[in-house]
Amino acid sequence: MKSEKSKNILRDKSYAFAIKIVRLSQSLVSENKEFVLSRQVLRSGTAIGALVRESEFAASKADFINKLTVSLKEANETEYWLMLLHDTDYLPTTEFETLQFECKVLIAILVSSIKTLKK
Repeated sequence: MKSEKSKNILRDKSYAFAIKIVRLSQSLVSENKEFVLSRQVLRSGTAIGALVRESEFAASKADFINKLTVSLKEANETEYWLMLLHDTDYLPTTEFETLQFECKVLIAILVSSIKTLKK
């Protein structure tokens, strides 16, 4: 499985991203009274880190890969919701660009990790 150092990077980055997503969702609800999209981005954006944490206690290598693969799918979905929020004027460009960049970093780490594990 992955080294402890790379696992911690993914765990730390996905947790920090989840915090930003929670704050975004809170802001969308309190400032814009936007409930549907905020729930969607909250669910997928926090699931990334939750699945990474689940993977740490995977029953097998296949289970580990599966958890990271589902986390990757959640990251991809989160990017979709961020784009939709931006394109519907709920998310300012600077905040969108920051969150999208962090989401793309998570996607890149997950893709690299999964490819390495499948070798």
